[in-house]
Amino acid sequence: MNIEQFIQRTEALHQRLADLYQTASVLPWIQPDLLPQAFKELYSNSKMVQLAAEELYEQNEELIKTRNLLEAQRQHYQDLFEFAPDGYLVTNAEGIIREANLSAAKLFNVPKQFLVGKPMIQFIRLEDRQCFRNEINNLSRAERVRELVLRLHQFNGEPFDAALTVGVVPNQYGRVSSLHWLLRNVNERQPTELVSVETNSGLIQDRPVYKYSKGETIPLNPLVVWYVCQGLVKLSTFCETGEEVLIGLARTQMVFGSNMTSLPIYQATALSDVEIVSIYVAEIAATPLLSHTLLPKINQRLRQTESFLVIAGKRRVEDRLHHLLQLLKQEVGEPFVGGTRLSIRLTHEDIASACCTTRVTVTRLMGKLQQQGLICFDSKKHIILKDR
Repeated sequence: MNIEQFIQRTEALHQRLADLYQTASVLPWIQPDLLPQAFKELYSNSKMVQLAAEELYEQNEELIKTRNLLEAQRQHYQDLFEFAPDGYLVTNAEGIIREANLSAAKLFNVPKQFLVGKPMIQFIRLEDRQCFRNEINNLSRAERVRELVLRLHQFNGEPFDAALTVGVVPNQYGRVSSLHWLLRNVNERQPTELVSVETNSGLIQDRPVYKYSKGETIPLNPLVVWYVCQGLVKLSTFCETGEEVLIGLARTQMVFGSNMTSLPIYQATALSDVEIVSIYVAEIAATPLLSHTLLPKINQRLRQTESFLVIAGKRRVEDRLHHLLQLLKQEVGEPFVGGTRLSIRLTHEDIASACCTTRVTVTRLMGKLQQQGLICFDSKKHIILKDR
């Protein structure tokens, strides 16, 4: 039974009770003093069910709208990944390819679907494979970004020199979830030993730094991508009812901009004191090394958007709140005595918009979690997720 049918049945039940009351009130064998109290209780309970059904319907409509908004943004980021000018691979901790974009398939001269399930080491020349294995093992022990330069070969055996930027993506428990690889053909370079380079300093160098205080709205320009040097930015949109919907959090070393979304309404608000630099889209298109550096950061936003989409798809409000707190723990959590402290303070309204529910419901559920000893608050009202 869907929600519309449920509401129709509750309304019909309510009407039948009213009709039954009218009929029973004229029957001589029913004691008059019993009839009003019995029907008053039935009427009151029926009204409560009807109101609950209407609230459920409204929440379901908001949930559908939010899912549609998140799905549109997820597809936009998926397109950015798929049609990026450089090759991009996602592997597990052992280097088995899970995902590949069109540029990576072109680089290896194979259909994209052929790469999925294949070990990356299959495309590395024999004399470099042991060194590659060692590098994989080292990467698996820490969250960091490295650039490797080594010789790969295509499926037909044609060799080429490649620059690979690799980053470790941990899960919520700190273990390696996946490795993300950005590949670029650099035939003009000679094969070199594996080296480590900083990939973020070039984004900030010689660029003016813009500062915004907590609560300020950050202006968006379709010609510019913002890179967060410090702080946290809330990304949101608005429903037709005027309610704000939280759709993303851009933290340090992440990017955002109105050109990275297809949503007609898109707003960026500083959740803390923020320092950002602007990068022109035309500059990214004209500079392969810049796009090579930015692609993993765009992928971070894609992964986060998919996480918000999963949250919106949970049926129970309690489950949506639980998964949102876990996502916030991963994105903005910092170690604290006995648990993890969220470094930023979100209002119950912010949490409610991300969970597709009301502020009153969030307040009630947060109180319940606090009573159960699962969360607490520090002196500045920051949420602390306690270790179980």
